[in-house]
Amino acid sequence: MSQNTLKLLAVDLGAESGRATLGQFDGERIQLTEVHRFPNTTVPLPDALHWDVLNLWTEIRKGMAAAAKETGGQLDGMGLDTWGVDFGLLDRTGALIGNPVHYRDSRTDGMVEAAFQRVPKEEIFAQTGVQFMALNTLYQLLAMVLQNSPQLAIAETLLTMPDLLNYWLTGVKASEFTIATTTQCYDPRRKTWAKPLLQRLGIPTHIFPEIIQPGTILGDLRLPIAEEIGIQQLPVIAPACHDTGSAVAAVPVQGISNTSFAWISSGTWSVMGVEINEPLINAESLACSVTNEGGVNGTIRLSKNIIGLWPVQESRRTWRREGQDYSYDDLTSLAAQAEPLRSVVDPDHDDFLKPGDMPTRLRAYCQRTSQPIPETNGQVIRCFLEGVALKYRSTLERLERLLDRRLEAIHIVGGGTQNRLLSQLAADACQRPVITGPVEATTTGNLLVQALALGKISSLADAREVVRRSFEVETFEPDTSTCQAWDDAYAKLMSLMEENC
Repeated sequence: MSQNTLKLLAVDLGAESGRATLGQFDGERIQLTEVHRFPNTTVPLPDALHWDVLNLWTEIRKGMAAAAKETGGQLDGMGLDTWGVDFGLLDRTGALIGNPVHYRDSRTDGMVEAAFQRVPKEEIFAQTGVQFMALNTLYQLLAMVLQNSPQLAIAETLLTMPDLLNYWLTGVKASEFTIATTTQCYDPRRKTWAKPLLQRLGIPTHIFPEIIQPGTILGDLRLPIAEEIGIQQLPVIAPACHDTGSAVAAVPVQGISNTSFAWISSGTWSVMGVEINEPLINAESLACSVTNEGGVNGTIRLSKNIIGLWPVQESRRTWRREGQDYSYDDLTSLAAQAEPLRSVVDPDHDDFLKPGDMPTRLRAYCQRTSQPIPETNGQVIRCFLEGVALKYRSTLERLERLLDRRLEAIHIVGGGTQNRLLSQLAADACQRPVITGPVEATTTGNLLVQALALGKISSLADAREVVRRSFEVETFEPDTSTCQAWDDAYAKLMSLMEENC
């Protein structure tokens, strides 16, 4: 790397872990060096399931110090991204009012239905264009309204998780576009907060801050933090602060329009979608249960959330508590040896949303649906992975129907691409070529949006060209000999989903 190399820090917080990564960009390629990794743990308290945000703040500063040590105290910028929907509330002095609550907390149970009693489902979708999920910020806030929350009564500002951390870094209170759109409190057609909806639900509207675009330079790192970690002051940049927004920015697509391929950001959650220029909000998109969330350069991510690797992660935790300490590679190997398509599961079923004993829940699900019960750990994991692949197919068909065109390929990015079995199952289930990589898509997208903000890259297309030059990708072709078996399994999944409606 030359002296003109741009040195940037990306902090990526996921549901399981966080990491700080140094990105060095020489104008052609970007090189990543992970300088700090840490777990992201939940804290169950009598009132709710919380995130340990103060520990996250400590670990972020450790990551910054590690990057400072790596670069001799010289960084050209930093940016931060996290998962969506969760938030902190600030009082009039700017102090945090209580630990942010985890989106899997039970306080939102029944809140979607409670919202429909006040505002019809069609009107909520018309104002937000967002997929109905009980974990959305809208229903977390409605739960607080119905519980007469004293925290909400004294709140002056709502900041989503990355916005909160950016405030602590810079002192600037703002909400970045991509993360704001995850809340179901934003109107993508009016390009502002959905205040008429919020008012009808009794949610105070004064707490929602200014919305800024990805690539906005928020300001300089606060001097006390710079002095604490031994680094020169540097600009703090809002990349696509929603991790999926950053991941999609790093999809290495080339030579086809942005609506002729589907992308999947694969991890604890899978998010599958396409990029479009304007939100698609109509009766059909409501029926298809898709969401319109923000992307880089004013694009919209027309997408759907799918449970992803969460049941696999929870199964691993369950077995670890029982004394069986498998690696993810171990579990994938066991799944690869198991009988294919033995039972079909809808991984998005409510049975699998909350933390807990997933293998036992899966066996109960299969017994209830009159299917062979998974007996081995390999059968459990394969059943979940095949279920995710079948949900990819379901989502692909919905997107093609909405766009009235065939999507020729699927690009999968993110940590889930390390599960090569899932990538092959996705190709087989969808009968499309699947192109995987980069693994570190979220971090890469974060860094490249920073480079865009600093004028070192001129466009999103150029940023994706950097991705193609910097990382290898792998293509999985569908096994045409398995078409009928997958068609039969897909028909079974559709039947199960109808029964659950």
